[in-house]
Amino acid sequence: MVMNKFDLEKRLIDFSVLIIEIVNEMPNNKAGNHLSGQLVRSGSSVSLNYGEAQSAESRKDFIHKMKVVLKELRETFICLKIIHKTRLFKTEMKIENAKKENDELISIFVKSIETAQKNLNQ
Repeated sequence: MVMNKFDLEKRLIDFSVLIIEIVNEMPNNKAGNHLSGQLVRSGSSVSLNYGEAQSAESRKDFIHKMKVVLKELRETFICLKIIHKTRLFKTEMKIENAKKENDELISIFVKSIETAQKNLNQ
């Protein structure tokens, strides 16, 4: 099954919504506030930055913006792992789902960037 840009955009938006749901359930303490702030920034920026990539001014600009999305996804993944390990969550299933989707999105963006770079060099 080939995913088009609208499917990917929907997945990224749904992922950002899941991140916001997780953040809204996190404890109101020093660690919870710090990590929830970090998570909401990186986890919501992936869909916003992807939107920017769709309006890239060149293929090089597109690749750069896609790499920004990948960096934010990796940051989000580490943050989710820390939150999971420190048990700063209410619903473990949401954390598990977010980590699984995050991992799949990282794979998609790695492949997309590789393809775009190959096309740039041709």
